[in-house]
Amino acid sequence: MLGINGGELVVIIVLALVLIGPERLPRYAAQLGALVRRGKSVLQDAKTRVDDELGEDFRDVDWGKLDPRQYDPRRIVKEALLDDEPAARRPAAAAGAGAAAAAATVPVARPAGAPAPFDDEAT
Repeated sequence: MLGINGGELVVIIVLALVLIGPERLPRYAAQLGALVRRGKSVLQDAKTRVDDELGEDFRDVDWGKLDPRQYDPRRIVKEALLDDEPAARRPAAAAGAGAAAAAATVPVARPAGAPAPFDDEAT
């Protein structure tokens, strides 16, 4: 969690015992315990208030799915590429609609000798 292993924790505890001293250590330990209990209470109250404010609709939301650490761009692209069905496997109605849309975008032939269209605002 904090990147402290067992040996480092023992060194910190020994240093705390030496620097604080045995007469003040119980008082500081009690203050630390009260601080941890207060923090836990504040977090629980905040969680309860957020749940009350959001209502019933958000209680069944799986927040783990929204964790940005789970997104792997390579996996997302791979799934997106594999999800598309080839044109031969599509239903006939969808293929017909696609053909109609493609036919609507075919450019009209221009008369012979007419200049090519040019859009001076496009460049």
